[in-house]
Amino acid sequence: MHDELIHMSAARVVDLLQAGELRPSELVEASIRRIEATDGALNALPVHCFERAREQARVMEQDAQGSRKLVLGGLPIVVKDNNDVGGVGTSGGTPIFRDRMAAVSDRCIAQLERNGAIPMAKSNLSELGGANTTNRLFGATRNPWNTALTCGGSSGGSAVAVATGQSWLAHGNDLGGSLRIPPAFCGVTGLRPTPGRIARKALSEPFDSVVVDGPIARSIEDLALMFDGMVGFDAGDFLTAPSPDGPFRPAARAPRKPTGKLAFCLSPGDLTVTREIVALCEQAVKRLGALGVRTEAAQPDISGTREAISVLRGDAYATTWELILEQKGDDAFTAEVLADIRRGQTQRPQAVRDAQRWRMALYRRVTDFLQEFDFFICPATQVLPFPVEQRWPREIDGVAMTSYLDWISINYVWSLVGCPVLAIPIGTSASGLPVGLQVMGPPRSEAALLAFGAWIERELWPAAKVIDPRS
Repeated sequence: MHDELIHMSAARVVDLLQAGELRPSELVEASIRRIEATDGALNALPVHCFERAREQARVMEQDAQGSRKLVLGGLPIVVKDNNDVGGVGTSGGTPIFRDRMAAVSDRCIAQLERNGAIPMAKSNLSELGGANTTNRLFGATRNPWNTALTCGGSSGGSAVAVATGQSWLAHGNDLGGSLRIPPAFCGVTGLRPTPGRIARKALSEPFDSVVVDGPIARSIEDLALMFDGMVGFDAGDFLTAPSPDGPFRPAARAPRKPTGKLAFCLSPGDLTVTREIVALCEQAVKRLGALGVRTEAAQPDISGTREAISVLRGDAYATTWELILEQKGDDAFTAEVLADIRRGQTQRPQAVRDAQRWRMALYRRVTDFLQEFDFFICPATQVLPFPVEQRWPREIDGVAMTSYLDWISINYVWSLVGCPVLAIPIGTSASGLPVGLQVMGPPRSEAALLAFGAWIERELWPAAKVIDPRS
């Protein structure tokens, strides 16, 4: 029965929980068994909270009638290790916080628990940033499609856990692509929601409008189900507001193609995308057109993206980490993060002002563009998964990458405009690796985005199946 359960969708499992045909404890044990059987080859979930999960399941079963009414009904999940789960360590993969123990779950995770989620484990991540899931505390997480390769980052452990059936759903967060790159590399789905949909943790920068939390799942309906468990107003986060357009699972259960035009660009701006990804995404767009979607090659102007991202990230990292750098010294940080901090400390104030003005203009261009088009589509990554020992690709199809930010610019640029973005698989490369699309809609258009994503999933590429690690 354990093996049968892990292959079920989250939506199906929750339906069985709510009907009283499954107990949360059965799912907890199925998840533990799968983690123990697969994670030695993957290193996706270095921090376990199995006994906490067992106790949470026991308590829920004592109030079975009440638990069955919850959105998630007692479903096990995993949580990225930069968010707190009460009574569990939160290191973020950095020696700086090696001994940090969370007293209570933070806002986002507490909301999930109130809605019936049971955290099973903490997922591995990049060390304070980056897009390859590796750090000095736990090491690297491997891609289940080929364990010699990276799963991307920074929510890599979460994507791997979902792809391999260690968990039905996983929490992640996204600054420059972390809810899109790992899902694309692992053949699952991720949603970067509009800022304010989901409450941020208390330790986050309260005025930031770039970092968001969101769900990772194997199907669009599962993604919407978890999103329903995450959204909501929280007085501690002034960006949050009620979501009167929810719940979102019904939207995912009613696949719908756009009635208006869809814009696409296979290599936005001056960004380099490897030829094989371009070809597969072009095939997907042609198939959409053949199915009656009105498509047009068009894009908002994103010239200057890489330079602006570098400046804005430097300023943000210096603001966040400068005092800890003074206390702990250079060795507390990876080379890439240290370079971000130092750049933020030394760059000209004029450069920061120019980058902020660039972001304002970009927002206006993108939101105006999305008044003309229902959605914008582009590749979910610029490269295919690369060797796990490589921190970032130094070139793409012969074009040099000058920093670890260059190869994620196709993700980072959309993070800056506050629009929801869906990552969805649409095929595999010649070497058998997943390839995904990003689909972006106007702010707070998640319901329409999920309905369209479900239509793509139905027509182009079926929901992901649980896979075993492959070498």
